[in-house]
Amino acid sequence: MGKQRKEDPPPPGAPAWTATFGDLMNLLLCFFVLLFSMSTIDAEAFEQLAASFTKTISILSGGATAIGEGVLISSGVSQLNELDEYINSTGKMAENDEEAEAVDEKQEILDQLEAEKLKASEELAEKIAEAVNENNLAGKIDIQFTSQYVQLTLNGAILFDSGQAVLRNEILPVMANIGAILEKYAAYTIEIEGHTDNVPMHSAKYANNNELSAARALAVFDYLLANTSLDPAMIKTSGRGEYKPIADNSTAEGRAKNRRVEIRIYHELSDY
Repeated sequence: MGKQRKEDPPPPGAPAWTATFGDLMNLLLCFFVLLFSMSTIDAEAFEQLAASFTKTISILSGGATAIGEGVLISSGVSQLNELDEYINSTGKMAENDEEAEAVDEKQEILDQLEAEKLKASEELAEKIAEAVNENNLAGKIDIQFTSQYVQLTLNGAILFDSGQAVLRNEILPVMANIGAILEKYAAYTIEIEGHTDNVPMHSAKYANNNELSAARALAVFDYLLANTSLDPAMIKTSGRGEYKPIADNSTAEGRAKNRRVEIRIYHELSDY
């Protein structure tokens, strides 16, 4: 019997470590698949991101544009930092929209409140104007109003002699009618302001226009205190001197308008 020829040994295979490496890669793949399966995706954010990619990054469609200024993604250089900023900005934009909406709602409420205040002042002014006309005071009192108050303006020339702070006798009947009107609104805060023109003055009693205007406001206050049932705690007086003119002090007519006493009646919606 002839000798049997021995077969050649098989060629060497891959190194043994490659099997371990392959197993490790499979385990990692399974691990990330499990992570992905357990994750949640914000559909709305994903759609926004996909739309952004379609328009600007050229991953989903042709073109080679960048997210903003910088190197293009299609050139092989990543702009992941800018992409992160863009994704974060979508949340910030939503927050900004909510803040803007809250500001708009607050402003709308403030506008409605201001409208209610103005309406209250207008109604009060109409009632006072009616009382002024009934007492034949239309030519002696000017009525104005804001959202905060109704203002009665009395010409200082008919109230006081020049440089004086004593009510003239002939004006006392007018003051009595004014007091009767104010008594109807005794629950409201009342403010009395005295004003002068800018002509310098100095006397033995008043050193300047500030003192004179304050003394005239006090004279009106003292009359109301003595002749009406108004609560003095609800009345405030001040002298504003020459510093709030309503007319041109360079003319005699303007100076006459600036010499005045203003009585303000604040209503229940005022911020006073």
